[in-house]
Amino acid sequence: MKIITTLSATIILMTMLQAFNPKEENKTAAGAAGISRISWGTLNGQEVWLYTFTNTQGAQVKITNYGGIITSWITPDKHGQSADVVMGFDNLENYRERHPYFGSVVGRYANRIANGKFSIGDRQYTLVVNNGPNHLHGGTIGFDQAVWGAAIVNGATPVLQLRYLSKDGEEGYPGNLQVEVRYSFSDNNELKIDYTATTDQPTHLNLTNHSYFNLTGDVNHTILDHSLVIKAEHYTPFNEHQIPVGKVSSVAGTPYDFRKVEKIGARIREVEGAGYDHNYVLPSNDGHLQLAAIATDAVSGRKMEVFTTEPGMQFYTGNFLDGHFKTPEGKSINKHAAFCLETQHYPDSPNQPQFPTTLLLPGQTFHSTTVYRITAGE
Repeated sequence: MKIITTLSATIILMTMLQAFNPKEENKTAAGAAGISRISWGTLNGQEVWLYTFTNTQGAQVKITNYGGIITSWITPDKHGQSADVVMGFDNLENYRERHPYFGSVVGRYANRIANGKFSIGDRQYTLVVNNGPNHLHGGTIGFDQAVWGAAIVNGATPVLQLRYLSKDGEEGYPGNLQVEVRYSFSDNNELKIDYTATTDQPTHLNLTNHSYFNLTGDVNHTILDHSLVIKAEHYTPFNEHQIPVGKVSSVAGTPYDFRKVEKIGARIREVEGAGYDHNYVLPSNDGHLQLAAIATDAVSGRKMEVFTTEPGMQFYTGNFLDGHFKTPEGKSINKHAAFCLETQHYPDSPNQPQFPTTLLLPGQTFHSTTVYRITAGE
């Protein structure tokens, strides 16, 4: 977690307010390079929009202000054939059905908090429990179900800015938390996500994006033949409730070792449970952007690199996808049809002081950045 001083916070807040001047909205025509938008319906009297980024290479990313969801990422393979490499739907109604966080911004706390409780000072807070005994991804109604305020801001690279006020007491969290998420999509096929937040009371915060990827562009192919590198020497082992046991362990000699290129499916049967769903401890980076992972698909030639300022990353292999959800083409999204690389702080950090802190105080500004870059080789 990168914390910015009060003076810096004031400057950032002024920038945020200026950015939400509707006069700055980009009016790029649909199909042209830049950002366009279409109405996607209403929810509780709030308008929902679908925004389309198009770069000069013809690749497209679609994002809605409902949940900050990345609904689609259409990009070419090594033969120049374009396909969608993220799991998503083509209408708001399907997202209103409870889904496994496809493409969502998740918060106020991504991942699990044991027993839905934490303490700040001498006061204990009780959160909504929605994952066995745990609090998961912000609770029953998290950031993934909010209609975010949205604006398009012009610049060398256009930006979609989303803002949401998480009110004091929401899902049990203390403090009024003002959150901003900024998406941009470059001509180098880099999707950049910047997160910023401030609070008026001490609170815990852990934000991520929960996109599911299949670099083949076809969910009829699992991701088990994808190759993966994770730039981590350690991971956080967990108990039967997927809560870290309070230590970090070496990946050496375990099926969690992706320091060298490995097929995702090569050792997945050795993993306890239904597959990978583990937090990796990234090297200390002092808040600077660093390469965290590289995933590749040999058939399509697509390669995805993940860069982040965060100290951890959750690797998840779609273990509980069961065919209930379908792509816009009607194909079933089955087990291991997609994977997630969720940049984050560690699970249950509010209860484990030896982990990097997730505590945000009044007068501080939280900021983190993650970049996903997808290219196609020969």
